[in-house]
Amino acid sequence: MVNGRLTAVVGVGVSNLPLVKMLIENGAKVAAYDKKSKEEFGTLYDELKKLGVEFHLGENYLSEISEDTEILFKTPGIRYDKPELLKAKERGTVITSEMEMFFKLCPAPIIAVTGSDGKTTTTTLITEILKQDGYNCYVGGNIGKPLLNEAYKMNSEDRVVLELSSFQLHTMEVSPSVAVVTNVTPNHLDWHTDFEEYKNSKKNIFKFMNDGGRVVLNFDNDNTREFAIDAKNVMFFSRQSDLENGVCLNGDNIVIKKDGNIAEEILNINEIAIPGLHNVENYMAAIAATYGMVSSDSVREVARNFGGVEHRIEFVRTLDGVKYYNDSIASSPARTTAGLLSFKDKVILIAGGYDKKIPFDDFGAVVNNHVKKLILVGKTSDKIESAVKNAENYSGLEILKFSDFKEAVEGARKEAESGDTVILSPACASFDLFKNFEERGNTFKEIVNSFK
Repeated sequence: MVNGRLTAVVGVGVSNLPLVKMLIENGAKVAAYDKKSKEEFGTLYDELKKLGVEFHLGENYLSEISEDTEILFKTPGIRYDKPELLKAKERGTVITSEMEMFFKLCPAPIIAVTGSDGKTTTTTLITEILKQDGYNCYVGGNIGKPLLNEAYKMNSEDRVVLELSSFQLHTMEVSPSVAVVTNVTPNHLDWHTDFEEYKNSKKNIFKFMNDGGRVVLNFDNDNTREFAIDAKNVMFFSRQSDLENGVCLNGDNIVIKKDGNIAEEILNINEIAIPGLHNVENYMAAIAATYGMVSSDSVREVARNFGGVEHRIEFVRTLDGVKYYNDSIASSPARTTAGLLSFKDKVILIAGGYDKKIPFDDFGAVVNNHVKKLILVGKTSDKIESAVKNAENYSGLEILKFSDFKEAVEGARKEAESGDTVILSPACASFDLFKNFEERGNTFKEIVNSFK
């Protein structure tokens, strides 16, 4: 497929590094294009240079794409409609991605998960349930590790579980065996042209599915419920409605309904170790995705023993009677709302970060209802403060603003009293102060664990 062909890799990040090596091993002539400098690449530059990679670096890297390029692999963060990429496509260059290549090479059934919130937990739950039932599983996409170089190890008896973002799905023209959409709310509007484009990117997860596939959709979310119009073989899940068909609640039991009747009781929600109604929904999505592949015993075993994913309402420590939780994954108002609803009492909330151009109007009312004191840090501080104070239920909630993250966490400690809960749940991306949400969450934990 690529032997002897001039192949461009645009954006040489962690996900594309295995791709570069695989292309070289298969005889491709590889040219790497990236905004970073040689110094920023460090030893990786020399390593790839020795393998024969031709580098084009710097601010104008896209303008250097060769007219002779036959195949171009684009990193997810770069939009397909960059003028330079459109010109390449007009010249006949095939534009694809590492993930699309993996889909085409993978011999195992793929279960893929997307959504505005809950992707990582749902992906992890699906993986844990399959493993508990005896499957050999590979997990990748936004979590785990790049799987392209692992494809040759896989067979049809294995299972692959992927978390896919709207960036990865934006130009995808392949779909998995099982597609899960946890929910869809406005997100990443700093990157997508509008909410409609964002929704259409999410739909690509099932748009190219074979007739034998399954599409798992959240019935309680208006947007995902409407997705069913464009999907085949839909299995809904709902925490709020009694479905005719799908996964829903019967009292405290998660059940499978068929033609209005309970076909199987799967799990009592009181057996779920991780807190929050949103995690009940995550389990419902995972149950719908794995139904027919696993036993209910495997689901229950995972529910009782799975303690949660790092950075997702992760308990850090108790100090002076105050509990600290790391929910750094919460990069949208909807995700932070779900976190706040996990606690019975009002919390001290640390929020704020990079502005993804999503609205905070409804979030202001939620904060007033569920927050004892609000600590703000980052570029969205003013925006969140305005939403809180303009909400109809605002009654003087104390708001403290900081420009430094460490000072914000220390400020939360000073405000906390014995019996309080402090939670980092930013409702925003991390890019103003950190590389990613993991770095933000780890920094929070380091600061909290340094308290004496």
